[in-house]
Amino acid sequence: MKYEELWKPLSNVYDSGEAKAVARYLLEVRYGLTMTDIVCGGVERLPEEELKELRSRLLQGEPVQYVVGVAEFCGRSFHVEPGVLIPRPETADLCQWIIRKETGERRKEKGERRKEERESILDIGTGSGCIAVTLASELPESKVTAWDISDDALRIAQQNARRNNVHVTFEQRDILSHPSSLIPHPSSKWSTIVSNPPYICPSEQTAMDRNVLTYEPHLALFVPEEEPLLFYQAISRYARHTLHPGGSLYFEANPLYMEALQVLLRQEGFTDIIVRDDQFGKHRFIMGRKGI
Repeated sequence: MKYEELWKPLSNVYDSGEAKAVARYLLEVRYGLTMTDIVCGGVERLPEEELKELRSRLLQGEPVQYVVGVAEFCGRSFHVEPGVLIPRPETADLCQWIIRKETGERRKEKGERRKEERESILDIGTGSGCIAVTLASELPESKVTAWDISDDALRIAQQNARRNNVHVTFEQRDILSHPSSLIPHPSSKWSTIVSNPPYICPSEQTAMDRNVLTYEPHLALFVPEEEPLLFYQAISRYARHTLHPGGSLYFEANPLYMEALQVLLRQEGFTDIIVRDDQFGKHRFIMGRKGI
């Protein structure tokens, strides 16, 4: 199969530029081909029947990350499959915000807090583990814990921690069930809690890409129409009880409900609230600090 025979049919699913990008991603990740290899006829030396099968999956709209089983995030490689969301560039921006802020604050503190307090990070709804693994990699002094309700997600996240050679403690927890049982002993309070929970309402489906709706897990995407802040409310209440004084709560959120989320955080007693835009100029991230 020639390179053109791989990418041109994909223009029925994507525009031509994106079709080429998808084809190159497939060839690079699955087969290790560079653009130079492609130009020099490297595609023609690959197993044709296998390429046809992979192309067929792409033509059906399956995301290329699921097809090759790998997504890139913050310069690291993560295994993904339909049981978890594909890590988004926006979420990488959230991680970088946390890393910069945590690193700066630790320098400023100069050991004034107890070591275990400033190291405890919790990622709620970890999915592929992209946030937890990234924070554990970039903040190696931290003790990172990650929760998810899904067996598949925890299996994949554990694999990604091993893949990236970091230690993360994974636990199966449902933040919506029996919240009082989730409150740890005071000695295990967190310095930072972060979450990218489900935040899309069913009414927004018409504006979503077909491949997202068809292949990515709805459990990780959607929240009840009448309760758009369902997870934020539960997590904020938990954070109010378990963050140490001055600890930070970070969210990725639906821009449509950012104002309501700010009100919620204030009601739960959080201060110094900051909202940040994603790379597309939408209000996507929010941070609040627990009062001292």
